[in-house]
Amino acid sequence: MKPYAIELQRIKALTEQHGLVLVKVDALVAPQARRDDDSDAVSSTLSLSVENARTLYLLLKKQLVDVDGRKARSQR
Repeated sequence: MKPYAIELQRIKALTEQHGLVLVKVDALVAPQARRDDDSDAVSSTLSLSVENARTLYLLLKKQLVDVDGRKARSQR
């Protein structure tokens, strides 16, 4: 697996379809150099501003409430 450095620029939309949460974003994606001494070298890194992190948190929270609200009472 090739690691990437992903910088989130803007969150455009967040929706749920058939159990998947779809997020439309503007992002910069660049290959990340691998280091032999780094145990996390195979992991990609997502960086985002505090403002975007708060927005993403609030959107995910709302989306999950909407998904739970559509479940039958016996499944809650």
